[in-house]
This record gives sequence, structure tokens and C-alpha cells, in this order.
Amino acid sequence: MSPSEIEALARGFFDAIEAGDVDAVAACYAEDAVIWHNTDDAETSKAENVATLANFIRYIPERRYENRRLTAFPGGFVQQHRLTGKRRDGRAVEMTACIVCAVSGGRITRLDEYFDAAQVAAWSR
Repeated sequence: MSPSEIEALARGFFDAIEAGDVDAVAACYAEDAVIWHNTDDAETSKAENVATLANFIRYIPERRYENRRLTAFPGGFVQQHRLTGKRRDGRAVEMTACIVCAVSGGRITRLDEYFDAAQVAAWSR
């Protein structure tokens, strides 16, 4: 894939999360994709991540990726952003993040999430 094709995949992935389109998110992943989180050093599967995202979308019905800084390169991309949202109770939340993805065959094969643990904890308070 060219960097412009990888950029399109990345934009589509984050746009789908923002729109709450779990099926479109799932379509961006390879079947054997691995998702890793720095906050718990755990690797999860595509199915586990899609289920987590579905719960996240229910819990944070309004969400937006702001200040997206996307860099695509052969075999993947990096995106830094600020994720803002409103919880179901109306409380505003935000966190900064860095997402590093490996891409092959037009799909994300590995996604490494880097969040500040304190910011993640504030989302669930």
C-alpha cells in the first residue's frame, strides 16, 4: 500500500470510531490483528477490541478526535490526537493519545495504544 492509501485507511478507522460505526472499525482490522495497551501491557484480539469499542461508544455517545497528527509510512502509520467526548451523564472528558499501527494487505494488523493512565482513569470516574 502507498502512504496515501494507508492515510485513507487511518482516517477511515478513526472516522468510524467517531461516528460509532463498529462494523466499519472491524473492517479496518485484519482477522488476526493484535491490539496492545500501554496502560495494562495487555494484548487483545480484534473481537475483544471491537467489543470494547462498542461499550466505549455506548458509554461515550459523543466523541471526537481533535488535533489529529497522522504520519503514514510503508507498512503503517502513527497518529497523535486529543480525544474529547461526553459521557452519558453529560460530563465532558478528554485525553491525549498516540496510536501506532502496522498495516498489511489493506488492514491494520497491529495497533499499539499509548495513553496517560491518569487521563484514562478520569474517563471512568
